[in-house]
Amino acid sequence: MNPDEGVGRRIRFLADHNFRDAIVTGLRHKHPLIDIITARDVDIQLLPDPQVLAYAKEHGRLLLTHDKRTMPGYLDELLRALPAGEHGPGGFVVPQRMATGKAINDLLLIWEASEPEEWRNRLTFLPL
Repeated sequence: MNPDEGVGRRIRFLADHNFRDAIVTGLRHKHPLIDIITARDVDIQLLPDPQVLAYAKEHGRLLLTHDKRTMPGYLDELLRALPAGEHGPGGFVVPQRMATGKAINDLLLIWEASEPEEWRNRLTFLPL
C-alpha cells in the first residue's frame, strides 16, 4: 500500500493543469483543511495526462479534471497495466460549464462524507 493512502483517511485532491482555479480557490476558502493541490503547485502542469494520473496514484490523490474526452481512456489504460491486486487512482470529471458554486458544494460533500477508497479505479462524472 502506498504510504500516502490508508483506510479512514480524508480524500486528497489533485487538480490537473486545466482545472478552473475558481473551484480550487472556493474549496480552500470554504474548508481550509481540505487537502487539494494543483498540477502547478507540484510542477507537473506540462506532463502528459497519463503521467499526471501516475502522479495521482503514487501520491494517493483523486484527480479533478474537466477532460471528459480523453482522461477516462487514459485511466483505463493505466488500470489495465497495473499488476493484479494493485489499485489505481480515481477522480472526478467536472463539466466545464458546471456552476462554480455547485462544483464546490458537490466536491465538499464528497470530501466530507466519503473515503478515498470509495473512488479509486474510476472517474466519476459530476454532478452527482
